[in-house]
Amino acid sequence: MAVEILEIHHTGVRVDDDGAKLKATQDFYADVLGLQCDSGRPTIPGIPGAWVNVGEVGQIHLIGGKQPSPVAKGPGEDPTRPHVAYAVRSIKETRAELDRMGVKYWVIEGLVSPDSTQLFMNDPCGNMVELHQFDTCRCRASNRVKA
Repeated sequence: MAVEILEIHHTGVRVDDDGAKLKATQDFYADVLGLQCDSGRPTIPGIPGAWVNVGEVGQIHLIGGKQPSPVAKGPGEDPTRPHVAYAVRSIKETRAELDRMGVKYWVIEGLVSPDSTQLFMNDPCGNMVELHQFDTCRCRASNRVKA
């Protein structure tokens, strides 16, 4: 049995940030592509950035700061590297399935919210993949609705 992916949620784009590059990149996505930033992006210490909304389901996460980031788990295990993120129905069941299959992954907990769990792994070509719990992030427009 494989992991159950429900939808693509975001693409993590690296911005080797000197401050000006991050602003210029945000302006590009807004002024050239007509996309707006998610004003609800949490402050992540040591990881500046912006989340750019793309339609009803999806974002582009602009990720700045120096690498390795403060949350890196070790060489090659830094969630600020370029990546694609998918939502899964149950992060707990997904973790158990990855363990059963013997897939190497690493975990980041509490980074974007106190109850968030993100699983990261590399595909055979070294591309980073993130898996996180469906409906617990701001990637879906319905989760960004202001109260």
